[in-house]
Amino acid sequence: MGKIIIFNIIRFLVLLVVQVAVLKNIGYYNLAVAFPYILIILLLPIGLSNLTLFVLAFLTGLSIDAFYDSMGIHAAACVALVYFRIFFHKITIELDEQASFNTPSWGNMGFKWYGTYILLSILIHHSVLFFVEIFSFHNIIQTLLSIALSSMFTLILIFVISLLTYHKKSRVIT
Repeated sequence: MGKIIIFNIIRFLVLLVVQVAVLKNIGYYNLAVAFPYILIILLLPIGLSNLTLFVLAFLTGLSIDAFYDSMGIHAAACVALVYFRIFFHKITIELDEQASFNTPSWGNMGFKWYGTYILLSILIHHSVLFFVEIFSFHNIIQTLLSIALSSMFTLILIFVISLLTYHKKSRVIT
């Protein structure tokens, strides 16, 4: 348990530094921006309580908001992401697995489940983020284009990170 907590703290710090120091100023004409920091929330252990998930997501979003000067937009998107995470886990993961502290990663869950989980999570996060940021349907085409391009950029980065940190699930035969 302590090893899992320390590993998640290190993951939080590394992804926060990458997001703020490297990816904050990288974008494509303000249309495509990558937000791989959502892996902090997506890779938290499955068995965490909902209250813990909401608090960690809110604090993660506030941390990003502090560096982006965005007044709670990332916090709102992260809380919406946790709502989706809870729903997705409830309908796709077996009950005995939901009580475990396994990380919902590519190696543990398989590519089909992980790919669906990541793709839908990115779309939910980015949709909330951009619609709350714009808070208007005036430029709906540009907003949808930003959501699509940023989602593709984020998806590519998350899959690269997942490939670099891939560990196949160990199966012990007794």
